[in-house]
Amino acid sequence: MRSDRADPPVAFELDGHPVEATAGVSLLEALRDQLGVRSVKDGCSPQGQCGCCTVLVDGAPRVACVTPVARVGGRAVTTVDGLDDADRWADAFAQCGASQCGFCTPGIIMRLSAMIPADRVDRAKVDRALLAHLCRCTGWQTIREACVTVGEETGVTEPSAPTERDLDAAARRAALEGRVAQTVGPDVALGRGGFADDAAPSEALIAVRGPDDDWVVAETLTAARELAGKVQGRRTTAPASHPVDLPDGDWTHTLRTTWIEPAYLEPDAAWCRPGGEPVSPLGNGGAFGGKVTSDVTLVARRLADEHDRPVRVLWSREDTVRHGPKRPPVAIGLRSDGTGVVRAVRPEVIRDVPVPDGVALEWVDVAGPPVSLDLRAAVWAEVAAVHAIATDADTITTPDGAVGAAEIADDGAVRIQVACGEVLDETVLRSYCIGAAHMALGMVRSESVSLDDHGSPLDLTIRSFGVLRSVDTPPIEFAVGASDGPAVNGSDAVFAAVLAAAWRAAGAPDRWPV
Repeated sequence: MRSDRADPPVAFELDGHPVEATAGVSLLEALRDQLGVRSVKDGCSPQGQCGCCTVLVDGAPRVACVTPVARVGGRAVTTVDGLDDADRWADAFAQCGASQCGFCTPGIIMRLSAMIPADRVDRAKVDRALLAHLCRCTGWQTIREACVTVGEETGVTEPSAPTERDLDAAARRAALEGRVAQTVGPDVALGRGGFADDAAPSEALIAVRGPDDDWVVAETLTAARELAGKVQGRRTTAPASHPVDLPDGDWTHTLRTTWIEPAYLEPDAAWCRPGGEPVSPLGNGGAFGGKVTSDVTLVARRLADEHDRPVRVLWSREDTVRHGPKRPPVAIGLRSDGTGVVRAVRPEVIRDVPVPDGVALEWVDVAGPPVSLDLRAAVWAEVAAVHAIATDADTITTPDGAVGAAEIADDGAVRIQVACGEVLDETVLRSYCIGAAHMALGMVRSESVSLDDHGSPLDLTIRSFGVLRSVDTPPIEFAVGASDGPAVNGSDAVFAAVLAAAWRAAGAPDRWPV
C-alpha cells in the first residue's frame, strides 16, 4: 500500500552548522533554494559538467547538481562561504585577474582548495583539477597563477595583503572590455558579484520553459521542471556544418565558419516583484553580448503581475543553446589586395559592420538558431583576421582604435600585445586579453554546434561546444604597447589578432574549426 507520508528531512552539517533540507531534491537545490547559500552556482544543472556548483562533502569535491541531498545525510558539506582560507583565495584571484564575472570561480576555488596543501602545486596538477570545470572569461592562465600564489602562501597565518589597486579604475576597464558594468574585487571570486538569481526572494515562484516554449510556474525548481517535462540535453557525433556558400570570385584566401555557442556559464535569469522592475540578467558581466536580447526580464515582469507574487525566470542550459544567439556563420573570399566579399547569416537586428574598404558585405538567410551582432566583434573580427592574412598585416586595429598583435611561437605559446589608450588597470586588461586569446583559439581550433536538418541545435551539453579546457590551453604571454588617448576596449583587438595568428599557424585552411 502506497504511503502519502513525506520523506523525513535530511540532516547534515553545512559550513560547520547543523541544517536540515527537504528530501527528493539535488544538493544544489537544497543549498540555494532551501538554505539560501547562493555562492553555489547553477551553470548547467543537472548536466554535472560545468563545475560551478562544486562543494566539499567530507572534504572531497562533489558536483552538487547531480548529488541527491539524501546522499549527504549525516555528512559535512563545505561551501566557499565556510572555507577557512576563503579570503586568501579571494585575494589571490583578485591580484591575478583570475575572475571576471565570478560565476565559475567559487566552484573552482573549492576544488583547488582540496588539492592544497596536500599536493605540490604545478601546472599539470592544476590542469588536471580544472578538467572538472569550465570558464569562458579568463582563459585559465590567471586561475593557474592564483592557485600557485595560494600554494606558495600555504602555512602563512594571515592572507598576504592585496596589491594596492584603484578598484574604481579597474571596474571602468572591466566595463570597457565586457561592454557592461562589472564589479571588480576579491568578493567577486567568491560568487558575490551580484548575479540576477542570487538576490531573488525565498518566496518567489519559479518559471521555466515548457515543451512548447510556454512558461511553467511552480513553487520549487524541481516541481517546475517536472511540470515542464524537462529532458536533459545530449551531445551528438554529427559533424559541424558550414551553412554559408562562398561567393564566386578569384580569391587568394577563403574562409567558412560554423555555428558557435557563446557558452557563457550563467544561464539567463531574472526575477521581478509585482509591479516592480525586473532584475537584469546582466548582473555582473554581459556574457560578451550573449544576453543583450534575452526575454527573461519581460517574462519575469509579466508573470509576477499575473501571479501577484515575485517570480524567478530561469533558463536551463538547454534553453541557452536552443534560444540564445550564436555568432553569425560567415563565408569570406578575399584577394591579396584585401578586396573581396563576405557573406554572413542575417541577424534579426542588422547594423553597420565596419569592414575594410573594398570588401562587400552580404546578408543571407539560412535555417538555424538566432544569430546576433552583439556577440564579441561578430563578423568584424572574422573579416579582420582574413584581411590581415591576405594583406600580410602584422597588427589589427579595431573600430574603437585599439591595436592588437599576436603570434604563435614554435612551442605553441601565444604572444599577444595590445595598445588601447589609458590602461586604467593592467590586471583587468591582461585578464580580458588572455581570455580573448583563449576564446579565439577555441573558435579557430575546436568550437562548433551541430544542427539537425531543420536547423535546431543537436549539441545541448556545455561540454559539447568545444571550449578549450585548461589542459588544452597553451601559455599566453601578454604585453601592453604604448598608446595615447582615452581608454578603449582592447580585448577585441587581441581576439581578432589571435584569430589571425592561430589560422596562420594552422596553414590558413578554408574552414573553422580546423
